[in-house]
Amino acid sequence: MRVALCSLTFLAGCASLDQVGKAPDFTALEGSYQHHAMYSNPLPEQADPSGVSDASSLWTAGQASLLGDRRAGNRGDILTVVIEIDDSAEISNSSGRSRTGSQSMGMPQLFGIPQRLDKKLPQGATMAEAVKTNSASTFSGEGSVSRNEKLTLRVAATVVEKLPNGVLRIEGQQEVRVNFELRELIVTGYVRPADISRTNEVTYDKIAGARIAYGGRGQISEVQQPRYGQQITDILLPF
Repeated sequence: MRVALCSLTFLAGCASLDQVGKAPDFTALEGSYQHHAMYSNPLPEQADPSGVSDASSLWTAGQASLLGDRRAGNRGDILTVVIEIDDSAEISNSSGRSRTGSQSMGMPQLFGIPQRLDKKLPQGATMAEAVKTNSASTFSGEGSVSRNEKLTLRVAATVVEKLPNGVLRIEGQQEVRVNFELRELIVTGYVRPADISRTNEVTYDKIAGARIAYGGRGQISEVQQPRYGQQITDILLPF
């Protein structure tokens, strides 16, 4: 019996053992509706109604020209991602429930049958009140959530792919080492070229499927985390 109970407890915690010593994994974008829409063919572009080509213009629109558009638009281009997160949420709720019920059943008169049965029943018992039940239940619950997050960062990201519909897939990674602690910032997602400002910057709220990770590793981070044995014990113990 003890072996079976230990086995069930071990199997119940196996699903979380792969996360020991690791940060929570992001949800994969591949296979989602968003990923499929990003890779679908774009709508046909309209022709220039003016009919004037760039070759006949005194001012070209290339990135190297004086008035050219220097925003990122092709694979290998670099842009700046501005992350300014200041979120707060507060939720509280309460619920209550009560219920009472009673039921009685008897047979005082039925062709004299109850009177005959009363003589055979134990003293004090009678068919006039054969069954009588009462029930009552109460429930109350309260819960609250309070969260406040603030993060202000800037990181350079690279356009790693230009999708068929013109959307850009970007990835950025920044690492800063101070003494024996390494701080890292990772940003990935999809950006429309129209959302990139003239200063070649884009805010995080305009990144579709944004994945932003800010953390670190080193001596300080290791001390702040529980040891692997303690993490495994917390997962396996049912109490």
